[in-house]
Amino acid sequence: MQLSASPYEERLTAPRSWWLICLAAGFSMALILVPFGTLALLAGLVGGTAVAAVVASSYGSIRIRVVGDALIAGDARIPVSALGGTEVLDPEEARAWRMHKADTRAFMLLRAYIPRALKVEVTDPADPTPYLYLSSREPERLAAAIKAAQERSEVEAAQE
Repeated sequence: MQLSASPYEERLTAPRSWWLICLAAGFSMALILVPFGTLALLAGLVGGTAVAAVVASSYGSIRIRVVGDALIAGDARIPVSALGGTEVLDPEEARAWRMHKADTRAFMLLRAYIPRALKVEVTDPADPTPYLYLSSREPERLAAAIKAAQERSEVEAAQE
């Protein structure tokens, strides 16, 4: 795989409000442990906050990348030659594709706290997945990166 000059990378981090919720979880754990003394209270505060922060961090650590001739979305790796057109979804359209328009065979990299998304058609006849739904804060940039990678892949295939 040849690395592109300008790869696209986006990390779908959890929103800032989630970190306040982590702190609230720590306070809740501390309140639960108040009857057991000050040391238990402090352990509950630190432990509850840490566990909640690890959960929020791991959920928000998913990445979308376009590198070389592949789109990497979470654990999925798809060659751009197997992808078709892209459609940038505004918040209303993204909500519709998450709900009543969704196909159960589709690959959904969904983060509800990100209102916009990109829908990418899968053109590989051997793949039963009709499309990819990718939550993205910058779907226009992601679509442009996929298109550029597809063009590079076509040029390289023509040269061989």
